[in-house]
Amino acid sequence: MYPLENTLLKIAINPIGAELQNIESIKHQTSFMWDGNPDVWSGFAPILFPIVGGLKEDTYRFNDKEYSLPRHGFYRRSQAIELHEQTADSLTFKLVSNSDLLNIYPFHFEFYTTYKLVDNRIIITHKVVNTDTQTMYFSLGEHPAFKCPVYPDESYDDYFLEFDQVETVKTHLLDASGLLNLETEPVLNHTNLLPLHYQLFDKDALIFKDLKSEKVTLSSKNKGAILTVSYEDFPYLGLWAKPNANYICIEPWLGIADDIHSNQQLTDKEGILKLAPNSHFEASYSIEIAHSHLV
Repeated sequence: MYPLENTLLKIAINPIGAELQNIESIKHQTSFMWDGNPDVWSGFAPILFPIVGGLKEDTYRFNDKEYSLPRHGFYRRSQAIELHEQTADSLTFKLVSNSDLLNIYPFHFEFYTTYKLVDNRIIITHKVVNTDTQTMYFSLGEHPAFKCPVYPDESYDDYFLEFDQVETVKTHLLDASGLLNLETEPVLNHTNLLPLHYQLFDKDALIFKDLKSEKVTLSSKNKGAILTVSYEDFPYLGLWAKPNANYICIEPWLGIADDIHSNQQLTDKEGILKLAPNSHFEASYSIEIAHSHLV
């Protein structure tokens, strides 16, 4: 585990998957992240690469060849990630494509993830470098799980999400295998508030494709704003938790699961990003802990 701290916050990163596994107040030792209880859900904040969500039959095709990838890709369980650079306020991790990965993802690449502490914010930046001679196709996403409730004298339904814009949006529903079934249901109707309750995710994640908002705040009716996730580089947003679990995942995505009618061609995949040879792509999001919980 790699620690990083300043006068307000300390965080810890597991090199497996370069996964953020703790956000804690220096002064109060308050933890803001889910604890990864394996009896409920063992994740903390997995990074999703080179796909987001599931593939139809866990399979995609590229250049007349067929490949298999698990849901959310291989990065989150990779043990080949290394610490690339460390400064007083940042940690950067690096994954380089290798022969094993080329069997399931046929592109030469370098993938960098940087965690930087700036006062009460954690800025997470991903950089994808295409070191191949062909165009690279990929998706990228985040899956951080935040403790909910944060404090022991509260309940899950004391919490709500507040978007920075008034929204009228629908969720895009998933079938039993995790594919978009092309059906939708209304979630927000001219409001920016989404109350949390244990039945909210009975039909799996809430998936938004067309939010105007670029940030969302997790708030408590009793304790006020807890934290804000800003995701202006990410056009899709997922919200999710296991049934009756005391966390909420706020998931910025550059990409989305296949739908039930997918032709499984990687180049046609919804939300897929294209990166030319010898070029790079960057995207960042941030987690800001409200000052009132740190001082």
